[in-house]
Formats: sequence, C-alpha cells, structure tokens
Amino acid sequence: MLEYIQTYANWGWDGLTDFVIPLLLVLSVLVFVHEWGHYIVARMCGVRVEKFSIGFGKEIFGYTDKAGTRWKFSLIPLGGYVQMFGDTDPASAQSQDQVVDEDGTKKRPMTAAEKKIAFFGKPVWQRAAIVAAGPAINFLFAIILMVGIYTTVGKPVTPPVAAAIIVDGAADKAGLRPHDRIISIDGTHVQSFSDIQRQVAVSLDRPLDLIVLRGDKEVEITITPRIHEMEDRFGFSHSRGMIGLIGAGMAISYDTIQSVNGKPATEKNINRIMDKNAVITLPWGKDETRDIRINALGSNNEYGDGMLVLTETIGKDMVIFSPLDAGAEAVKETWFMVSGTFEALGQIFRGTRSTDELGGIIRIGAIAGDAAAAGWIALISFTAMLSINLGLINLFPIPLLDGGHLVFYAYEAVFRKPMPDKVMDYALRFGMVFLIGLMAFANLNDIIQMIM
Repeated sequence: MLEYIQTYANWGWDGLTDFVIPLLLVLSVLVFVHEWGHYIVARMCGVRVEKFSIGFGKEIFGYTDKAGTRWKFSLIPLGGYVQMFGDTDPASAQSQDQVVDEDGTKKRPMTAAEKKIAFFGKPVWQRAAIVAAGPAINFLFAIILMVGIYTTVGKPVTPPVAAAIIVDGAADKAGLRPHDRIISIDGTHVQSFSDIQRQVAVSLDRPLDLIVLRGDKEVEITITPRIHEMEDRFGFSHSRGMIGLIGAGMAISYDTIQSVNGKPATEKNINRIMDKNAVITLPWGKDETRDIRINALGSNNEYGDGMLVLTETIGKDMVIFSPLDAGAEAVKETWFMVSGTFEALGQIFRGTRSTDELGGIIRIGAIAGDAAAAGWIALISFTAMLSINLGLINLFPIPLLDGGHLVFYAYEAVFRKPMPDKVMDYALRFGMVFLIGLMAFANLNDIIQMIM
C-alpha cells in the first residue's frame, strides 16, 4: 500500500508529462471528433450551432466564427458539447421557442425564420441523424486511424500456432499439442495468436469450440478456459480466461531448463529432446516453476548459441495491408472490440466478472501514459480503441447520452408525437443520477485499487 501511495504522491512533473498530458491530448482529440460529428450534420441539416466547447465550465479562450458559432476551450477538460439554437442546455435535453432580445433584457418568441434553424424545429429523422453522428464519427475515426497504421507501419501478426502447452492447463487437458495451428474459435476465423488470446480472455470460463490443424488433418477440440485474476502495475485487477498456450516464436535458453521429463537438466538430457516431444521445467515468475510440453526443433543461430527453438516461426511478422484489406481488418477489429465489450458487460451483470474491472479516468490515464511511453504508434492505437469505446458508450440507451435521445426520437417516430414532458423529465433525472453514480463508482474503484 505504501508503495502505491509514494508512487502517486511523488508523480510531480513526471506524472504530469507521462500520464496527465497524454490523457488530456487523447481526450481532447476524441471529444473534438465526437462533437464535430454532431456539428457537421447539424449544419448540413440547416441548424444553427451556438457553441462548440472542448471541456465544461468557464471559458479559457475561444473565438466566434462567421456563422455565429462560439468555438472555445473550457476549464474542465473531461468532455465537451455542442449547443444548438433553441436548446436550453448543452445536452439538448430541453428546448424553448423563445430567444433573448439583443439588449439581453427580455425574451421574445422566435420568428418563423428562427424556428427553421432551431434544432427542435427539424423533423425527427434529422434530429436523430444529428445525435447519431457523434458516435458514428467515433467509429469512423477509429477505423481511419487503424487503416493508416495497417497500410504504413503494418500490423504485428504472430501465427496462431502452439509453440508449447502448459502441463495440466486447459489446453493440455483438452488435448492440444505443440505445433497445432488454431484455425477457428466458435466458428470465427483466427488469423493470429493475439486473436486466440483476446477471444479466450473475454470468454472467462465459457467452453470454446476450436478447429485445429494438426499436420494435414483438421481436429475439433472443446476447451474450457480457466479464470485468472491478474493485477497490472498500477494495482488494477482484471479477470481473464486462460488456456495455458504458449505462442510461436519461442526460444528457451538451455541454462533456464531445470528438468527434462522429470530428470535434472544436463546437456545430455537436453540434446535428447531435439526433434522429440518432452516435458521441461522452467522458472515462471518470482518463485514459481512451470512444466511445459514441447516438441523442440533444435537450436537456431538467429537466437544465438545455447538456445532451444520450439517453432519454425521466429518473432512477429509486420503485415502491410492494401487500403481495401486494411479497411476490412479495421472493421473486423472494431466489431471484435464492440462484441467483446458487450460480452464483458454481460459477465458483470451475471456475476461471473467482478465490478472491480469498471475503471474511470485514473485507469484511462494510466493506460494512456503507458501507450505514450511505448511510442506514437501505440498511442494512436490506444486512441482508436478509446474512440470505439466512446462511440459505443454514447449509444447506450441511457437518458442524457446520445442513445437515450435516440430512444426518445424512436418513440416520437412511432407514435407521431414527442414523449410526454413529465416522462422525459423523470427519465433525464434518472439518467443524470445514474451517470454520476456510475462515474463515482468507477473512479472510486481506481482509487481503492491503487492504494490497497
């Protein structure tokens, strides 16, 4: 506990540059993108936009453009809003058909011309389009970022091949063998080892149906992952499914092998396992060891002398995609994140995943800092991931969020009349209380896990 308190108390300038600045940079970009989606569609629909703010509260600086929109940065940089003509608040929760006179002393009814440029004066389909544009542009922005990375730098891909199997792990119990190549999981094609890791992690302990290529034959295997509780370097806890599979590109130093097939490791024993199945014992973590099942290929000069190579594939391949293929890959990645999020939320509601994994702004800042430390590519990838999450969260049917507004407009479209004011008022109050409570819970989670 003291270690974490001292770590965060002594952040100082390093904490500001390593965590706070990357977080504010990423959030500002994503808030601008989200609100620009609302703004540009509103302008296309002929709505006058009065304010475009990055942040909440008192204005720090800004300017007013020729269309009368005030573009500004505000004091609290954790969000933003677009306020349209006729709205009484930035969330477009309420509207009025009155405006303040030029001298600011009294209100007057809107003219017919003014009603035509007010948000509430537009048909329901246009209002729905304006609201949906924010989350939609977040998804599109994430796809554009990923396409940019995949077509220039490339995507790191490790083949979905088992280099080794942890003895008595879920994969070992299910009958997976070294050098097996996983083709699909639950009918979803597997392209890389990271695809296996992500699908297994989010499944927790749900059985998975695998198609495996063993030699030239396809084998069907069902694996039930085991839930593993892990803690990152910030003290935040995570639950994930694991099957005890070690990926391709592994090489093991002879010096680290403690035993071979239950006998003490000697040069003679190690030489005997070349091109053969064997179980070797290796150090694993601080004071632990693991028995792993291998089918060694021998040594390889690329790794250096005294190294035991487990698979033909060495390291990760950076795959450069064509623009079309990169787009398909980015859409696939986006869908995987969205479906994975829904599955994780379902597990939380069912009680199979802990609510401790709900994190707030502190956890996001920690991840942003790690991404920034890893370089611009990692930071851009994190921005894409967060953009997807921002778009998805805003589509949840919670009053005050974009998804809640879309529910109101769906009611209006079906019943040909707006939702009753009293019902809407209660819904908006519930939404505000729910969101404040959720944010408080998530951020309290972060604080507790940092100091416990």
